[in-house]
Amino acid sequence: MANDDIRALSEELAADPASLVFVPLGEALRRRGDLEVALRVAQRGVERHPTRADAHDLVARVSADCGDLERAIAEWETVLRLAPGHAGAHKGLGFICFQLGRLEDGAAHLGAALASDPTDGSLVAALQTVRAELAQRGASPGRATAQVSRQAVAAELAVASAARAALAAAHVRSGRPTLGLDSLPRPEEDASTLFDDLLEGQRSAAMLLDGDGLVLAGRYVTADGGDLAAIIGAQLSGVSDEAGRAMRHLGLGAWRQIVFETDAASVAMAPSQDGVLLVAAARPIPLGFVRRVLERALRRATDWLGGTP
Repeated sequence: MANDDIRALSEELAADPASLVFVPLGEALRRRGDLEVALRVAQRGVERHPTRADAHDLVARVSADCGDLERAIAEWETVLRLAPGHAGAHKGLGFICFQLGRLEDGAAHLGAALASDPTDGSLVAALQTVRAELAQRGASPGRATAQVSRQAVAAELAVASAARAALAAAHVRSGRPTLGLDSLPRPEEDASTLFDDLLEGQRSAAMLLDGDGLVLAGRYVTADGGDLAAIIGAQLSGVSDEAGRAMRHLGLGAWRQIVFETDAASVAMAPSQDGVLLVAAARPIPLGFVRRVLERALRRATDWLGGTP
C-alpha cells in the first residue's frame, strides 16, 4: 500500500476513531515494517471493538512480528473463541508450534486452517512438511488442541536470550517472521547434516535460515542431544533485513558478515539469498575457525540452494 493510501487511512481514522479502517491501516503499517505504530493502532482498535475477531487477529500478527509470541498466542486464542475455525488464527498458531518443534499441535492447527481455506497452497505445503517430519519421528498428527502453553513458549524461547543479547550489542534488532508459511524446509530432504563435515568434530554448529527464520539446513545440537535450531532460528528471523537497514542508515553499503562473541560462544553470520547463515562455536575455539567455517558453509549453501548468496 502506497504512503498516500496509508496517510488517507490515518486521516479517516483520526476523523472517526470508531471506524473499522484501523484494520487495513494496521495491516499496511505492519507490512511496511512500522511495527510500533501498527501495534498502537491495533491495540486501540481492540479497545474500541473487543468482540471483533479481525481486531484481535491484527494484534496477534503484529505482536508476532514484534517477537511477543506470548501475546500473539493469547490474541489468537481469543480469535478462536470469537470465531471458531478462524483460518488465520489456526495458521498463526500452527506456525508457532512448528517453530517450537511442537509438530502434533502444528499439524492440528494447520489442518484446521486448511479446512477453513482449502485453496491456500502454502497451507497444503506446510501441512505436508509437518506430517512428513511426524512420520519420520513415528508420531501421530491426530492430537488436536487449540491451546498453546504461553509459559512453555516463554521457557523455550529463553534458550536464545544470549543470541538476542549479542545481536543487541551489535546494534542489530532481531524480529519475528511474518506469519506466512510460504517457505518451509524441503520435506523430501534431510538437510540437517549439510554442514557437519565442515565443523571438523569441534564443539560448533552451522545453520541456514530463510528470511522467515525457518531452518533450511544444518542444526544446533546441545550437549544433551537436543536440537535448538528451530528456536534459535525463530529468534533470528528478520536479522538479515535489519542488518541491511543498519548498513544503509550508516552509509556503509551491503553487509557481508557479523562476528561477535558472548560468554559462551563465538558467532559469525552472513547473508544467504533472502536469509542468513550462522556458525557458532564454543569460546575456546579460535575465531579464525569460525570465520573459515562460515566461508565454506556459505559456498556450500549457495551450491545447495542453486543460486547466488
